[in-house]
Formats: sequence, C-alpha cells, structure tokens
Amino acid sequence: MNHLLRSQAPISDSGWNLLDEEARERLGPALAARRLVDFKGPLGWDYAATNLGRSTPVEEGLGDGLSARRRSVLALLELRAEFEILRSELEDADRGAPDTDLSPLDAAALRIAAAENGAVLMGRGDQDGIAKRSPHERVSLGAPEDYPAALARASESLLASGVGGPFGLALADEQYREAVGSTSRGGYPLLEHLRRIVEGPIVWAPGTEGGVLVSLRGGDFTFECGQDLSIGYSAHDERAVRLYLEESFSFHVATPEAAVVLEV
Repeated sequence: MNHLLRSQAPISDSGWNLLDEEARERLGPALAARRLVDFKGPLGWDYAATNLGRSTPVEEGLGDGLSARRRSVLALLELRAEFEILRSELEDADRGAPDTDLSPLDAAALRIAAAENGAVLMGRGDQDGIAKRSPHERVSLGAPEDYPAALARASESLLASGVGGPFGLALADEQYREAVGSTSRGGYPLLEHLRRIVEGPIVWAPGTEGGVLVSLRGGDFTFECGQDLSIGYSAHDERAVRLYLEESFSFHVATPEAAVVLEV
C-alpha cells in the first residue's frame, strides 16, 4: 500500500482506469510549462529536494581544527487539488454507462495544472518562476495585430543576450484565444504567423497572465518531478468518494536571461 491509499477506496479496477484516463486527457493540454522547460523525473514521492551544487559555511563551532559547510538544496513543493465523485456515477460506469459525470475531476485537473503553470512561468508565492527572474525589459503584447511585432522584439532581446532559439511561447487564456481566432495583415492566420517567428511550440497556459517567450535550447530551466500527477483517495460516505490529484516538484532557473515576459 502506498500513500495514495487507492486500495482502500470503494472503486473498481475499471473505475480507477476510467478516472486515470480522464485525468490524463484533461491534464495533457493544460500542463503548458512542462512543454517549454527541461523535465526530470518522476523521481518518487520520497524524493524531497533538488541538489543545487552549492554550499554555505556553518559558523557554529564544531571543534578545533574543524570546518563545515551545509549543502544547498531546493525543497520540492507538494500540490494537491481535492474533488468528489458520486458513487452512483462510478456504479453506473461499472454497468457500462458511457456518460459518467467526471466534471469534478476535470475542474480539479484544471486547477492544479493552472497552479503548476503559475508557479513555473510566473513565480507564485515563494516559487522562483521564470517571470520573476527574467532580467529583460518586459514587452507589451498590445492588440492581436501587434503580437508579431512584440514577439520579434522579444526574440531580438534574447538573441542580443547570446540566447539562441528555437523559442517556445506560453500564452494566457485570453491571449491564446486571440492568437487562435485572429488573422494578421493580409488574412494569414495569426497563430501560423507567430509560429514562424517563434520556430517552436505555442501553448495555452492557464494560470498565467500575458505570455512568456522561452528559449528551448535546453539547460536554462529545470522542472524536477518527484511524484507525477496522480489520483489518491481520502475518504467516502454513502453519497460520494473524496479523492485528490497530487504532485511534488521543484523548479530551478539556471539562466534567467533565457526568457522574456510579454505583458498585456
């Protein structure tokens, strides 16, 4: 038995398969940050900290002729999004119902994906995200017809700092919708115009604001995953089963100048 306690839940094997598949389908498009940074792992639930390769001196006296240093590490963050599924829906799924209501799981998946994107791309709470660390002057996106010029300026900032491409672009909800639904001058789809400038993926990033242009050359940003996103069991009663999505990760910025923030 592991800490997710799945064996204690009143859920059949086919029910767990249904939940896991639904979670994968919902999380895949929303986990934008992972597509733009180096991903390491999963390394397991018991993995607690990322080695930063640095140390600090310990000042307390440990005895004559002795010196000591303390290793610097980055502790992993644990994220959890709780939800409930009606037992009647799970029972109907076991009977073969094709329209099981898993909307609470869908909402939890979006919440935790948005939180992960926000931590990595924006730097929420005490997280050392990309937008917090980038030293470049922020570039205004403006109206949709101005996006290509804004991306060109951001790309120039990266190249002038010695940071090569290809680049990847994360866009928040509204900006992504505008990029998908607009055309550039001459009637060419705006999204395709932006792809030609970026030369890499353009991803929808819920939980962020504006956009972030990131170099994909590698080695600049590392997402270290302990436990990857998994469904666990909390409790149940006659009506519903209480579950949660959970993950643990750290994010380290090695080269802050490898990204430019695009603001609205």
